[in-house]
Amino acid sequence: MYAVFEIGSKQYKVKEGDRIRVEKLDVAEGAKVEFDRVLLLSDDALSLGKPYVDGAKVVCVAEAQGKHKKVIVYKFKSKKGFHKKKGHRQPFTALKIEKIER
Repeated sequence: MYAVFEIGSKQYKVKEGDRIRVEKLDVAEGAKVEFDRVLLLSDDALSLGKPYVDGAKVVCVAEAQGKHKKVIVYKFKSKKGFHKKKGHRQPFTALKIEKIER
């Protein structure tokens, strides 16, 4: 059984027991989070939502809050002596999928 659900403007395909990293959510570590914006649900039959499947939800546990690896942005103009270096670390929330309910 798997489901495709939406968080913000991004969609994730998950099944029970999966671990995913999503954009930072304002939840404590160990807290349960439910998402009811399920777009597609597949168990015995395929259920498509219009736009969401009625009564379906994905139950997750927030495992950790963290930051991804640093991305370096380096600007350089030749023969001008111009160098600019910036770094960015995007925050995330790690979720473990506990249950997919119909």
